[in-house]
Amino acid sequence: MTKMTGRDVKSGKIAKKHRVGTMALGVALWGAGAIAAPAPGPANLPPPGGEVPQAFDVHAGTSYAVAVSPDGQWLAFDLQGSLWVMPAKGGEAKRISDYFNDAHLPTWSPDGSRIAYYAFRDGNYDLWTAKADGSEARQLTQGTYDDREPSWSPDGKSIAFASERGGGYDIWTIDLASGALTQLTKGAREDRAPAWSADSATIVFSGSEGGKSAIYAVPAKGGEVTTLRAAPAGVRYDSPSLGGKGQLAYVVADTSGSHLEVDGQSVSGKENVFPFRATWAGGDLFYISDGLIRRRSGTKLATIPFTARLEATRPVYARAKRDFTSTAPRPVLGIQHPALSPDGQNIAFVALGDLYLVSSKGGKPQALTHDEALEADAAWSPDGKFLAYTSDKGGGLPQLWLRDLAKGTDRQLTSGPNQPLGAAWSPDGTRIAFLDTDGRWGVAGLQVVDVASGAVTRLQPSLPQPGKPTWSPDGRYVALALSKPYSSSFREGNNQIWVVPSDGKGAPFWRDADAGASLDTRGGGGPAWSPDGKKMAAIQDGVLKIWPVGPDASPLGPPRAYTSEISHYPTWSGDSQSVLYQAADKLKIVSVETGAIRDVPLDFTYKLDIPATRLVIHAGAVVDAVQDTTQADKDIVIEGNRITAILPHDVKNYAGASKVIEATGLTAIPGLIDHHAHAQKDFGANLHLAWLSYGITTVRDPGNQPYDGVEDREAAEAGVRIGPRIYTTGPLLEWQRVFYRMGVAVSGPAHLERELDRARALKYDLVKSYVRMPDFGQRRIVQAAHAMGVPVATHEIFPAGYTGVDNTEHLGATSRRGFSPKQGPQGRVYQDVIELFGRSGRTLTPTNFGAINTFLSKHPDFRKDPRLSFYPAWAQKTVTEGEALPPAMLNLQAGQLAGLRAMKAAGAVIAAGTDTMIAPNLQAEISSYVDGGFTPFQALQTATADAAKALNLEAGTLEVGKLADIALVEGDPRKDIAATFRVRQVITNGRPFTVEELLAKAKRKP
Repeated sequence: MTKMTGRDVKSGKIAKKHRVGTMALGVALWGAGAIAAPAPGPANLPPPGGEVPQAFDVHAGTSYAVAVSPDGQWLAFDLQGSLWVMPAKGGEAKRISDYFNDAHLPTWSPDGSRIAYYAFRDGNYDLWTAKADGSEARQLTQGTYDDREPSWSPDGKSIAFASERGGGYDIWTIDLASGALTQLTKGAREDRAPAWSADSATIVFSGSEGGKSAIYAVPAKGGEVTTLRAAPAGVRYDSPSLGGKGQLAYVVADTSGSHLEVDGQSVSGKENVFPFRATWAGGDLFYISDGLIRRRSGTKLATIPFTARLEATRPVYARAKRDFTSTAPRPVLGIQHPALSPDGQNIAFVALGDLYLVSSKGGKPQALTHDEALEADAAWSPDGKFLAYTSDKGGGLPQLWLRDLAKGTDRQLTSGPNQPLGAAWSPDGTRIAFLDTDGRWGVAGLQVVDVASGAVTRLQPSLPQPGKPTWSPDGRYVALALSKPYSSSFREGNNQIWVVPSDGKGAPFWRDADAGASLDTRGGGGPAWSPDGKKMAAIQDGVLKIWPVGPDASPLGPPRAYTSEISHYPTWSGDSQSVLYQAADKLKIVSVETGAIRDVPLDFTYKLDIPATRLVIHAGAVVDAVQDTTQADKDIVIEGNRITAILPHDVKNYAGASKVIEATGLTAIPGLIDHHAHAQKDFGANLHLAWLSYGITTVRDPGNQPYDGVEDREAAEAGVRIGPRIYTTGPLLEWQRVFYRMGVAVSGPAHLERELDRARALKYDLVKSYVRMPDFGQRRIVQAAHAMGVPVATHEIFPAGYTGVDNTEHLGATSRRGFSPKQGPQGRVYQDVIELFGRSGRTLTPTNFGAINTFLSKHPDFRKDPRLSFYPAWAQKTVTEGEALPPAMLNLQAGQLAGLRAMKAAGAVIAAGTDTMIAPNLQAEISSYVDGGFTPFQALQTATADAAKALNLEAGTLEVGKLADIALVEGDPRKDIAATFRVRQVITNGRPFTVEELLAKAKRKP
């Protein structure tokens, strides 16, 4: 048992003196305007666009908890992140908190005067209390750690809670008189959801470790933990509570659903019980199931009716539209990973699909490569004579190549099964460290290749999305950025520095540049070790920082800022005197000694590639995605990149055609749109060829490295990379912590503004607010993005649906809460969620995880599809063998599909997406919609007309004037949605390709 005194608390982790939460805090931090006063309850900041929200009543909810007051007269519950109070007999609920708290799990004080809860108001989950009418809200804990799941002791002296402040989730108490904290449990087990015995002597809680789950008890004053009930294998026990006579209630999750048990006996029958603490009043239990508030008295069950008023907003703003017509020069913005030469005279980078070189004084870049291959991650040898880079120019998937700058020749250095990225030369020039990517989202090991022999040594097995390697000057260590998680309950952590001995001997170790604060992103935020070994550079708070280090990367001083603008991808000159970095849409070099910064102006443009051809497609059938009909024997006329006519077949229509495609045995449908897919450079150009081969002509990428997605977009527009149109953004905007390599740990409001500056400069097509972005921050993102004319995407539902967020990603997926506010157990969706989607009219991209398994079980022959050869072996297996998903995830599908059908009926726009880069998942996704009750035509529209509407794209239907994005398939998708899998030809931006031609392009040779 560990105790913290009031002095410890005051020094940084806990507010000994309770802090009063007010709306002024939110206004001061995030900007806003006048306070609106729509639905009853505390006032809320208005939607940032000035729209008038639509109020509506709900009588059932999703993923919320209820607590009965000690006298049994009142109920408090936490519907959609707000706190509500009403009489225990039911009726109209009064909202007692504003929308921006993300408040959960209310618990009453013994005298019923106050309610404790945990809330995410300022970017961490902290404990709060408020009067039962919502007034006098006081913050009990604060700091960098999450504190969750409070439970007020019956004697009123303490609150028990779960916290990660001990290095993982453990049970703690806070003394309400002194503010002192006491840690009651400690160890590898993740302990959660405490509750008190009636005499305040014992605390029960749930714990999990190594896949095992149980209910435990610990003395409130500290002592030995005892096991009360251990769950069988594959079963999870959650959220215990004790009745006045010692009855033990808890929630059981197993393959058949979610149930309430009391003393080992199931009492809830077929109810879908929400996984939150049931509370007792006498012998009665209050809990939530099937979206309703329940009161159980022995075998008797009563439903307590309620009415809660929510609000939804349909955002109104001038929507930007991509220009696919003008051929005027456009500035190149997608400069991927620029590297300063050792002598400081030149800069190497990748853009428009090729490797370039430019003077460090600026000017017109010189192309070193010019082909359809994908290049990435240029790195200088220490003597400046060679460039190492990633390319797939040898055919197949990418490998490492070396460019001899004097001779102008290239040679392939690696030929391994995994794909290398992030090349970094050893100081003596004999070895190159790199990431060998072998999984989704940049999961990779660390390897070193001998430059002379090509021999490869693996220093680290697969790591969770590591950053680019950097060498110590003596060659003893290779350092890279990794996320250092706070606990095993939640995956997010701080980006810190992982140091690996380069000889493969000895254990790797952590070095924190700034304890408690994260480096920005592992996708280009550093660290970069100076050649003289005395300093490291990285991006933190959105700016370039440099700090002194020892030989093993030990920090010898604090990081100091060298820039005040958004910065990215630092690289050093050989004399350690200068650092090159990206500043939004510019390259800049800073002097380490003087701090002087100079621009590197580039004369670099490209033009939109539009074919100067007249193409006629004679299609046996046409499904235009406008009318639910199949039209027979049509000629589709394409001039340039637009459809100019759709006519009954007549050979006279062939006059003046550059090419005629006889597709009498095929059906023409609009090119498919994957509304949620993430591009990875390690797949090379094959990724884009594969998308086309499956009929996908537009991809929306809602999360990428800051410049990688823009490079993808521009390479496609310029016609350099054969593939679909790319709608892209930069990193996932996280808050202080991060999981994905493509995420950025936004440190505060000033950093957020820098990120938004970059979004404007790089002309992102959308901005994504990720799971730990506070609601105030999300509101600011909406305000800024809509001013740019682009939509905002999020995993969230509320207050996102109030502030004007445009797109919600996933029905399930990750949430900072550990549960989804969009669906309950078994994937079921209830009235609040359905109404919020319908009344806001927002776009939902469901990403039904596991749909590929169901799809392939119906069509086992698809597992042998030759198009799978585009992908690396690990990705092929997700189709040939199916996705390895836990049964609990697969059990969600029926509930999710029923909810999806209800949300569409209510007015939500469904745009199909996959959350993967493996193309046939899109056909599986829309097939799952048919399984859920959509007609095949409705399912087709989710990947064509509806997705195009969400993108504001002039495609998605076969109509005159629309962009010429077309797939030619065998069969009629109105009768069998699987016909969309049987693609034989594709037309992208007016250019035709057969599947065979695309497969041949993957075998390119230099």
